[in-house]
Amino acid sequence: MCRVQQAFQGFATIWIVIGLGWFLAHFKLIDEGRRRFLSRFAFTVGSPALLALLVSRADLSHLFAASLAVNVLAIVVAAGTYLLIAAIWFRPSLAEGTIGSLLSSYTNAGNLGLPIATYVLGDGSWVAPIMLIQVGVLQPLALAILDASRARAEGRTISLLRYLTLPVRNPITLGVLVGLALALTHQPIPEFLAPPVELVGSTAVPLMLISFGASLRLDPLPGKSPDKAELAVIIAIKVVLHPLAALLIGTLAFHLSGPNLMAVTVLAALPSAQNLYIMAGRYGVREMVARDAVFMSTILCIPVIFVASTVLR
Repeated sequence: MCRVQQAFQGFATIWIVIGLGWFLAHFKLIDEGRRRFLSRFAFTVGSPALLALLVSRADLSHLFAASLAVNVLAIVVAAGTYLLIAAIWFRPSLAEGTIGSLLSSYTNAGNLGLPIATYVLGDGSWVAPIMLIQVGVLQPLALAILDASRARAEGRTISLLRYLTLPVRNPITLGVLVGLALALTHQPIPEFLAPPVELVGSTAVPLMLISFGASLRLDPLPGKSPDKAELAVIIAIKVVLHPLAALLIGTLAFHLSGPNLMAVTVLAALPSAQNLYIMAGRYGVREMVARDAVFMSTILCIPVIFVASTVLR
């Protein structure tokens, strides 16, 4: 099978299941409550099981070497570019700048990253390094800044213990860490546990895609954000600069090629994560910018990922 056919087949699989979610929502078989349940189940149960299984069986040498460094540096370039432009042009508050930098660099490695890694890259464990970075470092740091900003505004103080335990309270992080511990110690998942873990983990990808498809039908269309200039900058950085930075850093600094280079580029091209909209709403910061950035980057990333996965395959 040629590389164009391979890429097309992977995307066709993903979008057929997303389309199923859209139709189920259109015919009222999935409402917002059911959609949230599917998404929550996939996030808290299915994805940790799947990632624990994938990482425990993965070849860690190609996950946590140059690819990890490229992921980190590409995130720094994307977030740093936004902060530089924002400081000159938009002058956001600390909380607003935090949300903006996340939208520019924090990818949807769960809901779309896992399916794309599975069907386009051929190995779902490729998302493990970027998930570790995001849920183990970026998310706790961002939540600490947002909590501190809100507490300062309300005259409150926040416990240090809350910040230190943020990573281990995330089920995705726990799943990756369990799989990593098993891989490093060369211990397989116990025989009596492997079948149920596989069965539960197999629900993650289809539930994510169905939930995402339903959200495309249930959520209002974008375009209501008053900060259109900032939105345009965020989308340009996320969809174009972030994957371009990964491609150039991987090629020039780490001499990656083939599957390794394709993986870091495709993962960097993933859209802004959906949970950033939830985070923005929770803290009342740039909520409409976050919603529109997630929606529009999800659509605009498709041709970038398709080209990257075809040319670099």
